Amino acid sequence: MKLYSDVTTRRAAQVAADVGVVVWVVLWVRLGLWLHEVTLRLAEPGHRLADAGAGFRDTMTRAGDSLEGLPLLQDRVAAPFRSAADIGGDLQQAGADLADGVGRVAVLLGLTTAAAPVLLVVGTWLLLRWRFVRRASAAARFVDADPDLDLFALRAMANQPMERLARISPDPAGAWRRGERDVVRALAVLELRECGLRPPPQAAVSPPA
Repeated sequence: MKLYSDVTTRRAAQVAADVGVVVWVVLWVRLGLWLHEVTLRLAEPGHRLADAGAGFRDTMTRAGDSLEGLPLLQDRVAAPFRSAADIGGDLQQAGADLADGVGRVAVLLGLTTAAAPVLLVVGTWLLLRWRFVRRASAAARFVDADPDLDLFALRAMANQPMERLARISPDPAGAWRRGERDVVRALAVLELRECGLRPPPQAAVSPPA
């Protein structure tokens, strides 16, 4: 598997792109975490309400327990305290629900903020890198297996812009059919560079028959 181009400038661009993607992901993840933390601060009133409700409930419960069973009162004094304790429980539950709701919003907001730009850039980067690795790895097998560059010269005539072909030869197809090795090699170099590969050494090219 070939991960990076043999061409220096293209390899440098690929490494820079890889580093840029990592920096991009880190920045957006940090932004998402920061936004999550900022949003969670909005849950503080809910926590305070829950704590206040719990404290009020406990106070009223203890007061009711202390008055329970007093002679002649038959729990009539304790009943209002117990009712007030129930109100404290309701306040505690309301505060907890508020804090939980803010927590869910904070998680959703943090994930949404970070996920959208990260998935967009990383998805594009992965697609481009996968296409390069697949193409370069397949082309490298042909170069390693056979130093004859005819295949890549033929692909160059099919894929490369006309002005590039004209700079190599006024008749690249005729030169390829005649087996002109300098022209064949120059055409092959064009296609190999597109694949991120270097051509084999000049000495490895088979001489014309």
